[in-house]
Amino acid sequence: MKNGWEIKTLGEVCEVINGGTPKTGVPEYWDGKHRWITPAEMGKRLSPYVGETERKISDLGLRNSSAQMMPPNSVILSSRAPIGHLVINTEPMATNQGCKGLLPGKLLQHKFLYYYLTSIVDLLNSLGTGATFKELSGGKLKEVTVPLPPLSEQQRIVRILDEAFDGIAIAKTNAEKNLQNARALFESYLQAVFTQWGAGWVRRRLGDLFDIGSSKRILESEWTSSGVPFYGGKEIVRLAKYGYVNSDAYISEEKYRDYALKYDMPQKGDILITARGTIGVGYVVKDGDRFYYKDGNIISFREKTPTNPFFVLYAFRSKQLVDQFADLTGATVKHLPIERAKNLTLKLPNFATQNSVVEHIRKMETETKRLESIYQQKLSALAELKKSLLDQAFKGEL
Repeated sequence: MKNGWEIKTLGEVCEVINGGTPKTGVPEYWDGKHRWITPAEMGKRLSPYVGETERKISDLGLRNSSAQMMPPNSVILSSRAPIGHLVINTEPMATNQGCKGLLPGKLLQHKFLYYYLTSIVDLLNSLGTGATFKELSGGKLKEVTVPLPPLSEQQRIVRILDEAFDGIAIAKTNAEKNLQNARALFESYLQAVFTQWGAGWVRRRLGDLFDIGSSKRILESEWTSSGVPFYGGKEIVRLAKYGYVNSDAYISEEKYRDYALKYDMPQKGDILITARGTIGVGYVVKDGDRFYYKDGNIISFREKTPTNPFFVLYAFRSKQLVDQFADLTGATVKHLPIERAKNLTLKLPNFATQNSVVEHIRKMETETKRLESIYQQKLSALAELKKSLLDQAFKGEL
């Protein structure tokens, strides 16, 4: 700790104010002149400052609840659901009971307090208690210690952090924009492939290109804790995204062998498409894959005529096919029936051209993923830099 710095508790240098909510069933308590904020609204904010709120309460609402008005430049902390959202009010404001207002005394600069609380959100969370959701009590909050340099030093630290965080915010915005642009460029390229057809492309029914079916039903009571993996739609989504998956369900070796004698098992080159809830995410079965899958949730496509399965997977991500099942409905979730799948149409070229198209899309996708990785690393580095600066600031190292 630097010379001239002290350690105080928040209770010693702040007044801690609880919030409250007027009865929602009394119209006279609402739509008044007093600003009133909640943790949910705080979580939407990109700026440390808030001057207006989504809801307001009336004089009656303020008098008939535990809500209290806080002066400008108070620091508002969400103390439950979740613990850790922070804002500084620029206008007089009240909060609901999920917030604590901290009114800094003469020894504490409000922005210094805001930055300090930002740096200890993990600690504040650890102090929360509760069975259904954690809540940080006013008593616990008052016991939290805060390093307290002279006001001039606090103001110097705030200026350094303000300038650094402005630069980080600009860099973060640029990285996020570049990340979005990379994804949008690939999406645009993919859609163009399936809308700007060349000579020789022919529209075909999927039912003419593939034998389309599903698995034989296996009841949940027949699942086991080990054996052959049994996949539902979420496992296919994970396979499509990551190339591997850990199953939550299995069927016995005996059941698998019995079914393998009677029915078709997934074979190399088969396309498995999710058909319930999330529609159209696919996986191409590889040599050595050994699993079974849930009927109705997944549809199997086995080629009748040479067709590149990855061309079909990319087509299921294009508007050419997506628009054909955009109107799907179901009792609780969307469902793509097998007969509907058979009647979906796809415009495609000859087999050699399909292979060439897939190769070009893959190259573009690989480059997009490379760029995404770079921008994600930049975002992670910026988050770490922000954390490091806060840590240095309150150790007296800035």
